[in-house]
Amino acid sequence: MATQLKEKARPSRLWRPNRVLVTRAAREWRHARQIAERAAALDIPVIELASDRLGLDLPDDPRRAYAEAKATLAVTVASASKRKLQPIAPSADWRVDLAEGCPAHCNYCYLAGSLKGPPITRVYANLPEIFAELPNYVGRGTVTSRSSHRAHEGTTFEASCYTDPLGIEHLTGSLSSLIDHFGSWDAEVQLRFTSKFDAVEPLLGIQHRGRTRMRFSLNPPLFARFEGGTSPVAARLRAMRRMADAGYRVGVTVAPIIAAEGWQEAYGGLLAEVAEALDGAPDPDLTVELITHRFTAGSKAVLQSWYPGSALDMHPDGRAEKRTKFGSIKHVYDAATMKALRSWFEATIPATLPSARILYWT
Repeated sequence: MATQLKEKARPSRLWRPNRVLVTRAAREWRHARQIAERAAALDIPVIELASDRLGLDLPDDPRRAYAEAKATLAVTVASASKRKLQPIAPSADWRVDLAEGCPAHCNYCYLAGSLKGPPITRVYANLPEIFAELPNYVGRGTVTSRSSHRAHEGTTFEASCYTDPLGIEHLTGSLSSLIDHFGSWDAEVQLRFTSKFDAVEPLLGIQHRGRTRMRFSLNPPLFARFEGGTSPVAARLRAMRRMADAGYRVGVTVAPIIAAEGWQEAYGGLLAEVAEALDGAPDPDLTVELITHRFTAGSKAVLQSWYPGSALDMHPDGRAEKRTKFGSIKHVYDAATMKALRSWFEATIPATLPSARILYWT
């Protein structure tokens, strides 16, 4: 991997949906028209819908229906209820959504159990209305706003809860607009987002004023095989260095941590690669977030229907049940496995990345 990091970077592979649907209400917004223009310039069919209903007309065959939905981008309008922000512990104070859905094909995707309906990617056109809500939440959060450990971050807003905003940025421009908004906002606030993609070029010249932290979601190559349609790990590491050189705060989200054979060597190598990628970079205020693999019965059923040949282990052996804040049951690693994983990461990260701050373990 050390050699790969030093190789000349290849152009980012950008997602090309098979079609872009634009609802009637969305067309009233300039942002929607710009998205349609970008898609048309790439020869992607743009379909203007007569109403606000997404008539997908998907095949009856579940596999074909999944493939067509994943290849569809829909430009819609975020309703008033969608613009009402929700807490997003332990990452940030509040969740701000620019879109829902993701073009990647991760075998463990938690969106499979979180979002209803076909897995299309919905992008919101009414950015001004979304941005106008944000000041109402400053100082009201419970994760960083009231935390002695993270209070210096100010009120934090997470933009990648239900999407990977960088994976669709070349079509939407939404993430750039949000970063620019935070850069010009005179308040103690910070924008946060994470990505498995590397196409950071549109973000490098934005006057972000240090108010945006980009975290790169990373897994070692042994487990990155479960992340179909994403950028290679080496490309993400190169992109992380570019963002640090552009003055952004950066972070690493190790997710999901998979306790399969060889995990110590695999994650040890990954952390060493992060250190190499950032060697000599301006102080990136590096943070690390640690998220272990988990699933619900519902997400397992959906994922196994989407990726029936996946080797990802979702067997109940070695798992414990944990109730979520919504009352559902998720399957996490048992106590002994969790203890072994956590103690290893909490010992290895300071040794490999001595300036990094571990924000949380879950």
